[in-house]
Amino acid sequence: MIEAHGLTKSYGGPGARVRVLDGVGLRVAPAGIHALLGPNGAGKTTTVRILSTLTTPDSGSARVAGYDVVADRRRVRRLISLTGQSAAVDETLTGRENLRMVARLTGLSRPRARQRADELLTRFDLLDAASRQVRTYSGGMRRRLDLAAGLVGSPDPGVYFLDEPTTGLDPRSRRELWQVVRDLADQGATVLLTTQYLEEADQLADRVAVLDQGRIVAEGTPATLKSRLAGHRLDLVLSSREAYLRLATRAVHHSPETLTLGIPTDGTAAHARALLDDVDPHRTDVERFSLHSATLDDVFLALTTGPTEAPAHV
Repeated sequence: MIEAHGLTKSYGGPGARVRVLDGVGLRVAPAGIHALLGPNGAGKTTTVRILSTLTTPDSGSARVAGYDVVADRRRVRRLISLTGQSAAVDETLTGRENLRMVARLTGLSRPRARQRADELLTRFDLLDAASRQVRTYSGGMRRRLDLAAGLVGSPDPGVYFLDEPTTGLDPRSRRELWQVVRDLADQGATVLLTTQYLEEADQLADRVAVLDQGRIVAEGTPATLKSRLAGHRLDLVLSSREAYLRLATRAVHHSPETLTLGIPTDGTAAHARALLDDVDPHRTDVERFSLHSATLDDVFLALTTGPTEAPAHV
């Protein structure tokens, strides 16, 4: 449903060009949720802006539902919905008025606009608040209304680009929005979302692509990515900074503040004992240890280099 090959994009003037995307390739299957992870400045938002026709790549190509995002921009826009990092709704209008306004702007007749607004208010559990000004809505309600507005003129099931949709929401509102996104996918929608919350990708995504310094550095199901770092991790709290530095190259998780290193293991008692004997044969360097399953946090930290300085909207 979404396919990109060799996307590049740079920003800035002569002599100060910053390459944000450096040959990004991506394939997103229909009817599912694909997460794009990466540190700030990795190029996530730029990728979404290209795929949603808001900007053009310097080189490379991309298609949505078979249509080229540059040559067939109008057709692509009829098929997609885009939700940015902040809710794009009018706070002085009611929820119903916002949706009717968007419906009229997309060309629906007045009767059809009223009908479509009520359909979406019901679908997103906003009907009881439909007559209230949006300024009275909670953050979660605003995001649901923002998603609903994006669906007004898009055909179901459609293609949805969600750029950090739960940023700033409290845990309860985040989980409510997760369910909305799951429902969209269950109804056949194709969802590409960027997120800073690794738990979010773990909970929602069928597949995850990890973007770092403008390149896709890993891609697969959450379980597959975790298995790349072994299924489990043995966390060691070291007794000294010297021991920490000596063992740091073997670890996939690093916490210098607490002198803690995480080393991959298969999770068996035999392997954990062997690792402890190997890293601390004299039994003086490890103060304590714990065993837990690998997480997407481990994948993220192992595969990315951290935030980079980048232009706005990257």
